[in-house]
Amino acid sequence: MMGSKGIIGLLSFLFFQLGLAQEKKDSLFLRLNLNFRNESFERNKKYISESKDTLEIETFRFYISNVQLHFSDETTFSEPKSYHLIDIENPSSFQIPIAKTSDKSISKVTFSIGIDSLASVSGAMSGDLDATKGMYWAWQSGFINMKIEGKSTSCKTRKNAFQFHIGGYMKPNYAIRTIELKPINSNLEIGVDLAELFKYINLSENNSIMIPGSKAMELADKTIQMFSVTSTEN
Repeated sequence: MMGSKGIIGLLSFLFFQLGLAQEKKDSLFLRLNLNFRNESFERNKKYISESKDTLEIETFRFYISNVQLHFSDETTFSEPKSYHLIDIENPSSFQIPIAKTSDKSISKVTFSIGIDSLASVSGAMSGDLDATKGMYWAWQSGFINMKIEGKSTSCKTRKNAFQFHIGGYMKPNYAIRTIELKPINSNLEIGVDLAELFKYINLSENNSIMIPGSKAMELADKTIQMFSVTSTEN
């Protein structure tokens, strides 16, 4: 038989789980679905790009910031301290709690890919902005907005490696990009399709971007094509 301590422990666990379930029910989430064309994206799985490159992606991280919900009554909710690191190695990062649920109809959602200049120079970094996350260069260059690393036989590099570190917060190399999506309903499901980025990249010719500059700016422009939205009722 279960003792009193065991019963108390079980009840505490159940109340905790109920609390989490209620929080999810009462919250609006951005839910990210990573894919490569029509397949769910997986680390170290081989894919073929439109440029006919066979590639494997080991690292895929990017920042979502400045999340705003725009309602049909022309009001706007701006998420405070809006910085989120999305990491293929951390599936829990694919669900971003944004705000309490609302009866208002959402007309669009906007967010930035990358970290703004204020956060880049503030020096006070913690949580997803912690430099130990491997997404910070230095104050002169700021944060890496998106990091993609892997290998491809098309790359005539050591271990056939490619590395794309896209960032830069100072003009003329301001690499932050804004995404605007129009959801169907309040359950925000966002698709992130890596194939849309790699169709612009020929890995035999371009396999490394490691600093802010014109190449990072060009690739940042292409990252916008990766994002789309679908919404489904639970």
